[in-house]
Amino acid sequence: MERLIGGYRRFRAETWPREKARFEELAEQGQRPRTMVIACSDSRVDPQMIFSAGPGELFVVRNVANLVPPYMPDAAFHGTSAAVEFAVRVLGVRDLVVMGHALCGGVRALLEGVPPAAGDFVAGWISIADRARQVALACDTPEARQEACEHEAVRISLANLMTFPWVAEAVAEGRLALHGAHFGVATGQLVLLQPDGRFAPPP
Repeated sequence: MERLIGGYRRFRAETWPREKARFEELAEQGQRPRTMVIACSDSRVDPQMIFSAGPGELFVVRNVANLVPPYMPDAAFHGTSAAVEFAVRVLGVRDLVVMGHALCGGVRALLEGVPPAAGDFVAGWISIADRARQVALACDTPEARQEACEHEAVRISLANLMTFPWVAEAVAEGRLALHGAHFGVATGQLVLLQPDGRFAPPP
């Protein structure tokens, strides 16, 4: 906690004076982000840093393996689905990015098995991407299986987003665009899902 407090003090001394006007505007007018990012909770993958975004620019939800479940409006708790609903129906974001990443521990658990200490919730959660495991097992090496599974998990989440009726409607009407991305932790490189299903660097 001492390190966090030290970081806060640097924020107040260095960052706050530069960003004070922006925060005051956000406080007065509310948030109006154009983009939502669904990313992994992995501490090495920070969407705001990767996209060089400032306060108020991104509406971000992070979870294990950047997964989106199918549309299930029932009495259970749906944190990611609630964030998608708020972003699309209330904030009216125009772009929604599902961003996977290299070396994802959630994807590794999907491929190799969930650690015993994470059996209460993680196992059920990552089962959303079971189909990605089947695709990845066709690859020859562990590294190729990991990356293939990470890529397929992004595709699955994008497909699941389209099961939300108001997401599908917004996409059909041109009010919302869905995007897939994958970030290399060791390389710093971002690749985007192309219309042909491949991941490739942005132009």
